[in-house]
Amino acid sequence: MSQYDLQLKAFTVLNRAANASQEVTKKHALASNLNLTEFAVLEFLYHKGEQPIQIIGKKVLIASSSITYVVDKLEQKGFVHRKSCANDRRVTYAELTDLGEQQIAEIFPTHEQKISEIFEVLSNEEMETLIILLKRIGHHASNI
Repeated sequence: MSQYDLQLKAFTVLNRAANASQEVTKKHALASNLNLTEFAVLEFLYHKGEQPIQIIGKKVLIASSSITYVVDKLEQKGFVHRKSCANDRRVTYAELTDLGEQQIAEIFPTHEQKISEIFEVLSNEEMETLIILLKRIGHHASNI
């Protein structure tokens, strides 16, 4: 197999694995009446606490034009609320409400279990190697 054919196959396998993994987590999020982006924002706030809305978008890979919409939807559901920054009026924070904290605390253990099931086919050594290789590919791709 030529280097190009190997690269194409690796790209296809990587994308199929990512899509299959996302499908598992997507089904779980939808079963909780959340879409994947809403779930990602709740999960991020659950682990990191209140955050500037712009930072949330960058960390959960949501376009800056979409993060406001996602936070609006979560606010309508009563899961988050906005809080102005006392030092900088340009910055707005989002934080979980008690209801949002309760929601993500209920569904996160199952999400964690699904992720564990996805990776149970790999040893710890294989996972460490996978992480190193994927980071290398990601950093290189971001510089192209």
